[in-house]
Amino acid sequence: MPVVEQYARAHIVTDGDSLDEHGAVPVVLRYDPEHDPHSVRIGLPGPHEWRFPRSLLEQGLRAPVGSGPVRVWPCGRVQAVVEFHSPQGVSVVEFETRTLLRFLRLTYTAAAATSRAMVHH
Repeated sequence: MPVVEQYARAHIVTDGDSLDEHGAVPVVLRYDPEHDPHSVRIGLPGPHEWRFPRSLLEQGLRAPVGSGPVRVWPCGRVQAVVEFHSPQGVSVVEFETRTLLRFLRLTYTAAAATSRAMVHH
């Protein structure tokens, strides 16, 4: 199964000056079931890419969770927030929940297909 890659638009608020704080920006959601089946990656504009447990993203859509430099929580009924902490500062990324749910569904489909392919070889 190929890598899952979904492009999305998100609002980014950061305490640094490097990212746009007002408009929606393109982000990339990635999942590689063969090389890293338990993690997802979120690529922000520029060289910023974060890898963290897929389970953290899933749990964070229902209730606030955090693990190391990444925190996820629901924000109202239709949005979710992913917060990234680094030595350069904090980036808060606001997504539509349905975008993240669609991405998670694709990752589980990809993981199941990869598991089936491994069993048959």
